Amino acid sequence: MSMDLELKDKVAVITGSSRGLGFASARVLVTEGCRVCICARTTDQLAKAEQELQEAAGQADMVFAVPADVTTTDGIATVINSSIARFGRLDVLVNNVGQAGGGDIVQTTDEDWRDALDFTLYPAIRASRLAVPHMRRAGRGAIIMIASIWGRESGGRMTYNAVKAAEVSLAKSMARQLAPDGIRVNSVAPGSISFPGGSWYRRQQEDPEGMAKFIEYELPFGRFGKADEVGQVVAFLASERASWVSGACITVDGCQSRSLI
Repeated sequence: MSMDLELKDKVAVITGSSRGLGFASARVLVTEGCRVCICARTTDQLAKAEQELQEAAGQADMVFAVPADVTTTDGIATVINSSIARFGRLDVLVNNVGQAGGGDIVQTTDEDWRDALDFTLYPAIRASRLAVPHMRRAGRGAIIMIASIWGRESGGRMTYNAVKAAEVSLAKSMARQLAPDGIRVNSVAPGSISFPGGSWYRRQQEDPEGMAKFIEYELPFGRFGKADEVGQVVAFLASERASWVSGACITVDGCQSRSLI
């Protein structure tokens, strides 16, 4: 269902968009009339996502899929440059790709820390660096970081906390820098979101009793969040309806987090 966000014919690039929060964001954006460039390393899943988005859009030419590894400099350049070549403009960038592993401070290796940066923070930096000149020429644009409530308060893996906190901080810094260019930058902090193939979905299958207790004690609404609920907020922030929202971090967590800010 469209929210009538006046995004018709805008162009958005969404990283890590073959499933989960990236795919959900792309799906909401195409239903709002936005043209989207999606990308992922797994070609089979990417092709399936492209087809589903084309069906949601009602027009095949509104969706462009680019197989690429956006954790590399060449990969993210391929995505941004291919999108510009296809659509001729770039209005919205959604930095979604990311993952992080490791354990406590002793168990977590230098390689774990490098991977957390390479798979989450650096792709957001590189994509933004390439997108901003196009947005500057247009005199407008919106960049959205998919962060996490665990970038705002302690919880989860230490490496994940660190890179998501860095994304929140990066968005704020960029928002101050780019406001004179008409470019808005915000971050979204989802809580525990369950979708097929995601970690919370997998845990529900593996440990339904443990997850039932988690829901009871940690999720006030008595359920996990849905990917589309994050996608709706992303689409709003991408639109001119959020014209005076920049430098913000919006939680989408059903009151899961405890932070006051």
